[in-house]
Amino acid sequence: MAALHHHHVLLSLRPSPPRLRLPTRPPGQRHRLLPRAAATTTTAAASALQDFRRWLSSYGAGEGKAVPAAVPEGLGLVAARDLPRGEVVAEVPKKLWMDADAVAASDIGRAVGGGELRPWVAVALLLLREAARGADSPWAPYLAILPRQTDSTIFWSEDELLEIQGTQLLSTTMSVKDYVQSEFESVEAEIISTNKDLFPGTITSEDFLWAFGILRSRVFPELRGDKLALIPFADLVNHSPDITSEGSCWEIKGKGLFGREVMFSLRTPVDVKSGEQIFIQYDLDKSNAELALDYGFIESNPSRDSYTVTLEISESDPFYGDKLDIAELNGLGETAYFDIVLDESLPPQMLPYLRLLCIGGTDAFLLEALFRNAVWGHLELPVSPDNEESICQVIREACKSALAGYHTTIEEDEELLKGENLQPRLKIAIGVRAGEKKVLQQIDDVFKQREEELDGLEYYQERRLKDLGLVGDNGDIIFWES
Repeated sequence: MAALHHHHVLLSLRPSPPRLRLPTRPPGQRHRLLPRAAATTTTAAASALQDFRRWLSSYGAGEGKAVPAAVPEGLGLVAARDLPRGEVVAEVPKKLWMDADAVAASDIGRAVGGGELRPWVAVALLLLREAARGADSPWAPYLAILPRQTDSTIFWSEDELLEIQGTQLLSTTMSVKDYVQSEFESVEAEIISTNKDLFPGTITSEDFLWAFGILRSRVFPELRGDKLALIPFADLVNHSPDITSEGSCWEIKGKGLFGREVMFSLRTPVDVKSGEQIFIQYDLDKSNAELALDYGFIESNPSRDSYTVTLEISESDPFYGDKLDIAELNGLGETAYFDIVLDESLPPQMLPYLRLLCIGGTDAFLLEALFRNAVWGHLELPVSPDNEESICQVIREACKSALAGYHTTIEEDEELLKGENLQPRLKIAIGVRAGEKKVLQQIDDVFKQREEELDGLEYYQERRLKDLGLVGDNGDIIFWES
C-alpha cells in the first residue's frame, strides 16, 4: 500500500482494506460462465435444465409465471406470460433453501457445531458435501446447473489479473483470496479432515473457492450474514442496468394454513412481455469494482466508477491524541475512508478531515480543549493558507503516485474499448482501471483548482476579525478614533 507522509499525515490512494480475504492461483479449468448462470450449449446442460424444472415442479416452486431458460447471459428467468409490474414470478419454499437451518438438518450439522462457524462457511460446506453426494443429494438437480466459475476476478488467471495491475480491485481481489484460503485451511483441519465419512473425497482450496464464489454471486444482498441463504430458482434472475430501483422485488412470507409454510417470493420490478427475460437490480450502491468482484460484470455508467481515498492520523503526529479525539467526536476515527464517485462532489467530511490531519504550527491552537466543540465547524472552511496548501499538495502528490501505478493511460484504455470482440474479462479489466484513473484525475483537478484559488479564499483569522467587527466587507481593517 503506497502511502505518503506529509506534516504527520498518512494518506493512501491505494486500495482500502478489503471486506474479505483466497489461493493466489485460481482453478486451472476455465469456462465462460456468467453470474447466476450456467453454460447450456451442450445436450447434457439442456438435460440438466429439464431435470431442474421437474425438480422445482415436484416441490411446487413457482406458479408457472416464470420458467428457468437459456438466455444470452447463460441461464435466467423468462416470463411464461405477460407480467405486470409487481407480479409474483417465483415462490420458493424454505425446504429448498440452502441456509443455516438446512445445515443443521443435514448430516453435517453435527460436524459444523452449534453455529460456531461463520454462516457462509457453514453453507459452503453444505454445498461441497451435497455436490460430493451427486445424485443422492436432495439438491442434485440444482447443483447440476450451477456454474463452475463466473467472471468474478477471484477466478481470473495470473495473466488476466495483470490487466488490473495498479487498481484497487486487484488488491481487494488478492485479499479476498487470502481470506478464503485462510478459512479453508481452518475448516480443512478442524472439520473436513476429521469427518472423512462426510467428505470421503478430496476437498481442495479451489473447491472451497468455488463455493465462496457461488454464495457471493447468487445470494440476495439482504440475505447475507446470519440470514445467508441460497434460493434455488429465484437466484437465476439476472441483473439489468435499466432497472433503477432495487426495493420491493422480493419478500419472505408465510403461506398455506395459518401461514406456516415459509416462502421466498420474487416479484418483477417492471412490466415484462411473455417470452422476455425477467430482470432485477442487484445493487445500486455497488461500484464497478465491486460488481466485478462479486458478479463478474461491470456497467458503462459513470456513477459506478469510484475510488476510495484512505486518510489516517499518524501516531507520530505530536497532536495525535487531540486530532483523534476531534475525529471521534465527529463520527470518524484514526482512519477514514472516503468513496469518490466520478462526476460527483467530494464527500462532505473529507475536506474537514484533511484539514484536521494537516493542521499544525501556528494553527495548532484550534486543537486546544476550549475549541473542542466548535473546531469541526472551523475545519469545514479554510483554516489558513499554509494548511490549505498542505492538503492540496498531499492529495495531488498521492494522485500522481497512484496514477503512476497503472500500465496504461485513460486514452489508451478508451482506444482499447473501441475494439471488437473483446474478451469479457479484458473488457471488465479495462473498464475498471479506466474508471479508477478518471476518478483520480478528477480528484487531482479539484485540488489543482483549489491551489490556484488559495489567494482568494477567506481563512479563519479573517472570518474571526469580521465576527468581531474589526474588518469591513472589503477586507480593510477598521480603526476607531477617540
